[in-house]
Amino acid sequence: MVFWLCTAAAGMAAPALNVLCNVDEAWCAVMKAAFEKTSGLQISMPRFSTGETLDRLRAGKDASAVDVWWGGTGDTHLQAGSENLLQPYQPAHEREMLPWAQNFFAMSGGRSAGIYAGALGFAYNADVLRDLKLPAPTCWKDLTDTAYRGRIQIGDPRSSGTAFTALATLVQLFGEDEAFRFWSALDRNISSYTQAGSAPAKAAARGEALIGISFMHDAVTLKQAGAPLVIVAPCEGTGYEIGAVSIVKGARNLDNARRFVDFALSAEGQATGAAAGQNHVPANALASLPDGAPDISMIRMVDYDFATFGLPEERQRLLDRFDAEIRILN
Repeated sequence: MVFWLCTAAAGMAAPALNVLCNVDEAWCAVMKAAFEKTSGLQISMPRFSTGETLDRLRAGKDASAVDVWWGGTGDTHLQAGSENLLQPYQPAHEREMLPWAQNFFAMSGGRSAGIYAGALGFAYNADVLRDLKLPAPTCWKDLTDTAYRGRIQIGDPRSSGTAFTALATLVQLFGEDEAFRFWSALDRNISSYTQAGSAPAKAAARGEALIGISFMHDAVTLKQAGAPLVIVAPCEGTGYEIGAVSIVKGARNLDNARRFVDFALSAEGQATGAAAGQNHVPANALASLPDGAPDISMIRMVDYDFATFGLPEERQRLLDRFDAEIRILN
């Protein structure tokens, strides 16, 4: 990141656009190549977790070197918008967006556009489960069973948008106090909190963890690559994310930033996810649904309150409570 920010000072040609990418590394690379081919521009696109990106934007309010924030959970984009860190823009393809994406755009005040959706869940390694002769989990509350002691991974809600979505989901499913009691019990079974939300599913795919809590589409991609994963939509219900794209307020390359957002929302830009082996549900109605994308309509979903959990003060309040009641136990 430091190298990226200092290239101009070192006498190297500055990129025509600086994008912070919050999706899987493979998708970052495919999207970068596709946009460069279409636009003829050379862009910079480092990959960070969602929480890291929000922290960087907050730290660079006055002299941001970032033009576009692409990917990452929508509630975090909403938080940035409420802090006046994002630039409103009316995308060229907004009318092609599915209703949930149009609703998200309106909720953001035109500062963020939904680009994909995905349901939260968990995946377990069937080979490890069989070798250990353990029961197969089907519900959130199954994960507190002592049989899974030290065998679960989840992201850290402070850095991972996926994990913050999990925290907000549990609050909405169980009520806040019960959600924290559940997480305190879950904490005893967690081997590590990862920085990135997709890492737990990858650890389960490699057999380094038995269970990884993540968005289901991340686990689907790993299963398609041959990992012995069983993907679970928890019986109590679950939450979901709307991944978003936003132009950063004060973007130095504003015209190119607008071009990128338009491309990201086009059917061509949306197709880069499937081309990178991803299984998100695309926001553009004209884009093809990847074969492995989970059928969200068949999953019991919480009515996720983006308006509430997209507020900076609500995020911080929950993270402060998480630090006080959970992190001190590790």
